[in-house]
Order: sequence, then structure tokens, then C-alpha cells
Amino acid sequence: MEDNKAEQHDAPSKSKEEIQAERKAKKAEKAAKKTNVSKNPETKKVQPKTVKGDDMTTEIVPEKSKKDATEKVKSVTKPDSPTFIPITKVDGITKKEEGTKSNAELKAERRAKQEAQRAAKLESKPTTKSKHTVDDQIQADRPSVEKRLVKTLASQQVPQLPPAQRKVQLFSHLQQQERRLGLLTKDLSINQGNIHPAIIRLGLQYASRVVCGSNARALALMNAMKIVISDYSSPADKELLRDLQDSLKPNITFLKQCRPISVTIGNAIRYLKRQIRTAPPHLDEATTKRYLCDAIDKYVLENVELAGRAICEEAAKKISSDDVILTYGYSSLLLRILLKAYVDDGKKFRVVVLDCSPRYEGLQFLRRLAAAHIPAVYMLISGASYIMPQVTKVFLGAHALLANGNVMSRVGASQVALVAKAHNVPVLVCCETHKFCERVQTDSFVFNELGDPDDLVSVRPSSESNLKNWRDLSKLSLLNLMYDVTPGDLVTAVITELAVLPCTSVPVVLRVKHAV
Repeated sequence: MEDNKAEQHDAPSKSKEEIQAERKAKKAEKAAKKTNVSKNPETKKVQPKTVKGDDMTTEIVPEKSKKDATEKVKSVTKPDSPTFIPITKVDGITKKEEGTKSNAELKAERRAKQEAQRAAKLESKPTTKSKHTVDDQIQADRPSVEKRLVKTLASQQVPQLPPAQRKVQLFSHLQQQERRLGLLTKDLSINQGNIHPAIIRLGLQYASRVVCGSNARALALMNAMKIVISDYSSPADKELLRDLQDSLKPNITFLKQCRPISVTIGNAIRYLKRQIRTAPPHLDEATTKRYLCDAIDKYVLENVELAGRAICEEAAKKISSDDVILTYGYSSLLLRILLKAYVDDGKKFRVVVLDCSPRYEGLQFLRRLAAAHIPAVYMLISGASYIMPQVTKVFLGAHALLANGNVMSRVGASQVALVAKAHNVPVLVCCETHKFCERVQTDSFVFNELGDPDDLVSVRPSSESNLKNWRDLSKLSLLNLMYDVTPGDLVTAVITELAVLPCTSVPVVLRVKHAV
């Protein structure tokens, strides 16, 4: 207060520049004190003296403190620190002591120590099971999921097929099935106990095409799962439902190795997983197994048996006498519809069966029609434009219905639908709702299934084909696509167990099914 009064009293006699100079000098004095104290704590004992004059302020520092600051040798030591470097300070010049380690050596030692600690931590950490569920097996068309599946195969000890010898570059991201059942069976001879024998038998049937078709594959899977659940016994220290869900993962992965999982199989696996997750936890083991087996039977009854019966009733109404019905390939659902309309309802019509290589599934469809005394004509797909003017309706089966309204069916179905659209012939797709899928596709390249390229080489018993040794030709590759995508604009209607719907109703049906 006295200094402020004195400053206010002297203010008229001093100029503005002098007052500013004094203030700057005071600030410099305070800053010098702070720096001297931080550098040399011993300077706290010796306070510098300031002498104020009329025009300037000077600072007087004792010469003894100057000498101590410049000549005294100061050692900074921290023996407990791993990065300790002894440093000496002589005459203001910092030097490292002789015999000390360099920065590079210290960094290398520190890095080695960190690696050792990390390795010890990983060894002491208990192994945890993968947190990814069966959805990884279903969404395998995603690149991230595909990479994760490849990494988990080794931990699950699932036998893997060798990679394909030659693939078309545009479809190199798809799994190609070849005649390598001998290699797969050889790997299964050293099978561990994590894959059930029923799943092994089913996988071999998938790979050899003994079990073929969307509905047949789903039914075979559900029957095999009932056997797996019935034979399962939970360990004493684990929960039944959680351990059962984990034990199903290598089985599903093995089935995917045998043949890519279809949409019907994926929906069935999701249903089974949801039933395991929502099963009552208070039930004992026998009751829980019975509950899950009953849920599987209910799924098969509602989504396959009753759904097929409802579709047959509705589709048979669309068939009139003297109609010419065109079908393509083989479909168990279409066979039931034609038998219902001809045998049960007594309608008289003719059937044109279109077929294509390499499997010629239409021949089996033709034999079933001939056994029921239904008039039928067999043709290859190349004659579709020739026979289409005589056709009144086109009935097609489906492998899956996508969320954008496109129909995924056996390769060639889109060509049949396109020819029918050009001739103004209605195209009716018969499909159960358990084949509806949330995936969106506009082409057949993103997700598909590649068959064995050797199936395209037709070798007759009397003569040999020129493509028999096609693998010896370095610039020749064979592509055997299994499915194609038919745009929804080419489809007149979809006959389901719910109703006759347009293709654009797929998202609505999926939302209602998920809500239930």
C-alpha cells in the first residue's frame, strides 16, 4: 500500500516512458530470480540486491555465487531408473561419463524387456473361445468374415480341402468345389472328437451331391442336428446351452468346407441358435434336449411341410385345363404342384421341361412326370425361344429370394424368364418364405457357388472329348456357375404360403417373421 501511494505520489514527476521502463525492469527481475532458483537451489540463500536510480535499475549479484554457478561440478544421478544416463556438467558444458551405454543400446534393452513382459502376459492369459457365432458361417460372403473363418479353422481343428488348381479371375473370391472327396476322406481318418459322425456323413453327402436342393439340404441338416443334440452331454463344469452352442461351431464349419451354406441352411441355423439362446435355463438336460428337438420338428413342419402344402393349393388354382406349363430343371415343390393339379384336381394340361448341362436335372423331373402319366416334352434350354410361343404359363422354383426382389435360382433361369417376358408369358415363382434372405444382389458375381469344372467336360463312352486334358492348357479355364440372379421385373408374382406376393414384398415378410 505504501509503495502504491508512493508511486501515485511520484506519478506526476515521472514521465510515461519511465514508468513503463520501471515496470519492465521489475518483471525482468522477478523472471531472473525464478530462473536462478530453479537452476541452482543454493542461490535461494543469497538474495541479489537491487539499486534503484532515477533513470535505471541495476542488479548486484555477489561474485561468490557467480563462481559457484560456473565452476561447481553437478552430477544428476537416478540409479533406480532403467533409462539412467550419468551426466556431468563442467563449466556449462554437458558431457556423458565414459563407459556409459548409448541411447540405441538403452532403447534395444527397453524393447527386449517389453517383448519379454508381453510374452509372459500372453502365456499367463487363459485361452478364450472365439466370440463369433454361427453367423460367421452364414455371412461368409463378407471379406472380413471370410478372413476370420480361415483363422479360426486351425483352432477348431476342422479338416480343410486344398485350394482349387485353377479358377477364373473374376470369380476367384468364390469357393470352387472339385472332385476331391478322397482328400477330404483322408483327412477325416484322423478326425478329432469335435465333429459328430452324423455331420461327417451329411457333409460327404453335400459334397457328392447325393443330397441336393434347398429344401432337401435344410431337412437333412435339421435331422442331423437332432442326432447331435440327442448325443450331446454337457461337461460337469459348463452350462449346457452355452457349451452346446460352442460345440456346434466346428460342425457348421465342416459343412461349409464340404459345400457353401445355402440360404435355407443359414436360416435354419439362425432358428436353431435362437432356440438355444431362448431355451428355459431352469430345465434339466433331458428336458432341454427334448425341447430343442421339438423346436426342430416344429420348424420343419411349419416351414417345409405345411408351407409346401399351402403353396400347392394356391398354385394349383393358377393352372387351367389345356394349359401348357413350362418348367426348368428339377424342383420338388413344382413336382408336388403339378401332381396336385393333374392327379387330385383332374386338370388336363401338358408340361414342357427345359434342361441344361452339366447335371441335366430335368431328366429326373421328366421321369417323375411320366410315372404319373402327365404328358410332358423334354427340351434343352437352347430351344426356349422356339417353344415359348406355345407356352401359357412358366413355373419356376427358387434357391432364394433376395431383399431387393431379385430371384436366385439355378443357372439359366434368368434366361428362361427373359424369353418369357419377351413373349408376354406370365412367370410364376413358387417359393417358401424360409428361402427369403436379407442379402441384396444385382448380379451373379458377388456371391455364388462354383461347381466342379470337370462336370463341363462331357466324355462319352465311345469317344473322348477334346477337353479331357484341359488342365494341361495354361490359357484355358472352365467356369461352372451354379446359380444366377433373375431381376424382379421379369417375375409376374411369387406364390408363397402366406399369399401371392410381388417380389418387392420380401422386406415386409422378413420384418413380420422377425417380429414373431
